[in-house]
Amino acid sequence: MPRLIVYSLSILALLALVPPMVLARNRGEASATTGVHIIFDMDLQTKFKTQAVNPLFADGRSMRQPVAGTVARGDERLDTHYYNGVVAGQWATTLPAQATMSLKLLERGQARFNIYCSACHGYAGAGDGMVNQRALALVSNAQGPVDGTVWVTAKSLHDATVTVQPIGQLFNTITYGIRNMAGYGTQIPVEDRWAIAAYVKALQRSQDAAVQDVPPQMRAGLGL
Repeated sequence: MPRLIVYSLSILALLALVPPMVLARNRGEASATTGVHIIFDMDLQTKFKTQAVNPLFADGRSMRQPVAGTVARGDERLDTHYYNGVVAGQWATTLPAQATMSLKLLERGQARFNIYCSACHGYAGAGDGMVNQRALALVSNAQGPVDGTVWVTAKSLHDATVTVQPIGQLFNTITYGIRNMAGYGTQIPVEDRWAIAAYVKALQRSQDAAVQDVPPQMRAGLGL
């Protein structure tokens, strides 16, 4: 092959590498200029970003505070039984009207419990979840706190201090947390929190049941 063609092809090959190299460089570096947008989608829109100044208001704030003395529609939450687990200033001992006891409710509670609670409390509620086991192992093998933190053993839901708690108190703990346990009010819908509380009571009963708890007609059939 003539040298001229070889040289020409070599030059073309080198030139062909320029665009991808430029693109790679641009993708790896921050730029103060706006990129080229063939399809704008929602990349560029008129809006106020977080903490931005808005001259429309006297205080210059774009992030508005709720109007004093008002409550969002549907968010008044006057039903303390349903939203707080409290009836007449005492922990509720029954489910609210919005949550009817049923096998479906308990199965829902079991599913949500396994997702959100079993990691620390364990599937049987004994406080032996995988996160708890791992944390205890790290702390026991370290000289002092691990990364500046300490671990408090997850509570067994079959502990005498927990089994005596009314269902409303369990619901409140799930919602707002207690001691080192954070609340799950923002992660779990209120109806699912009641389902979990109902399942926990059923789980406790299953581990601390007596023969007398079985209905007489069923006891007779089982020969008890």
